[in-house]
Amino acid sequence: MAFTLTSTDFNDGGTLPDAQVQAKGNSSPHLAWSGAPEGTKSFAITCYDPDAPTGSGFWHWTVANIPVDVTEIPAGGPVPASAVEGRTDYGEPGFGGAAPPPGHGPHRYIFTVFAVDTEKLDVTPDNSGAVFGFNLHFHTLAKASITATYENKG
Repeated sequence: MAFTLTSTDFNDGGTLPDAQVQAKGNSSPHLAWSGAPEGTKSFAITCYDPDAPTGSGFWHWTVANIPVDVTEIPAGGPVPASAVEGRTDYGEPGFGGAAPPPGHGPHRYIFTVFAVDTEKLDVTPDNSGAVFGFNLHFHTLAKASITATYENKG
């Protein structure tokens, strides 16, 4: 069985709904996953915009230490109490919605769930997406992604 990620809020390759846009709803989307590989002990989620004009993209959401028996996060959360939401590139932990510069064209928002080989990654709410990514690099068994686009036409 393949490790897959789906959402009832958008289809892979579709447009990100207003609910996930910073100025319109700023709410995390529904995400559900299945088919985690044997040895999975927890899950992590990221949302990343590789098209942000920063030279390094933009982290919109990082979550780690989701218990292995959780396979769905409802729209708007909450994430499980044991989970750790890291600092987005907005400077605060939690979900930060899409906000591309006007006229910059469509941006991709890549939501990824990671099957992790440990119950707890050594991350805190103060850690950046890069720190989450570093820890995930050493503990990921599998990952599944879906991508939505959003354009601020100004």
